[in-house]
Amino acid sequence: LKEKTEDLKRERQLAEDLLHQMLPKSVAQQLRRRQKVEAENYDQVTIFFSDIVGFTSIAASCTPLQVVEMLNNLYVCFDSRIESYDVYKVETIGDAYMVASGLPERNGTKHADEIAKMSLDLVAAVRQVVIPHMPTGRLQLRAGIHTGPCVAGVVGYKMPRYCLFGDTVNTASRMESTSLPQKIHISSATYEALLTDDAYEIKLRGEIEVKGKGKMKTYWLLGNKNYSVQN
Repeated sequence: LKEKTEDLKRERQLAEDLLHQMLPKSVAQQLRRRQKVEAENYDQVTIFFSDIVGFTSIAASCTPLQVVEMLNNLYVCFDSRIESYDVYKVETIGDAYMVASGLPERNGTKHADEIAKMSLDLVAAVRQVVIPHMPTGRLQLRAGIHTGPCVAGVVGYKMPRYCLFGDTVNTASRMESTSLPQKIHISSATYEALLTDDAYEIKLRGEIEVKGKGKMKTYWLLGNKNYSVQN
């Protein structure tokens, strides 16, 4: 009986660990208690998007297995690194990687700083990811960040997902799509949020035309004066 109880505990822990990888811990606990998860409004969060430069053409020259292996190597690398920061990985769609800070647990004014440090780390880390079928090739990341309000909640019953909604999500995605290889493109809102401690090297990009937004003044995030990325 004792052995069976221990086995049951292990299985339960495995199930809980898997659930916590798919949903925020606080949300998973509410679902397990069969409670309704209320959507929440967040006044300020910072959202990061990235994708792989030229992924479509890279994928076209690979077998399906090679594509999956390449993305798995990349995401294992990214997932292990983001654990060092106060951030939540929202989702991956193909080669796109979405991370937020300031939700589901609010962290005051730290969200922009946490995402900025994380993004510098990931842009450096992508160069070290080995592509098994392209031993001499290296992946390049295109990244974008925006800060603003959003709504977050659980959507779906069969396969519930923790989703983010609002213009902040759209703008962060636009920052990524208008970025350049191995560059971190940030909005004016994120720039202002990072000015508070004067720790970042930031360069003005200027005014650019952003689809659905018109002209926007944006910046390049180059580095942090007091923080070096992990090896």
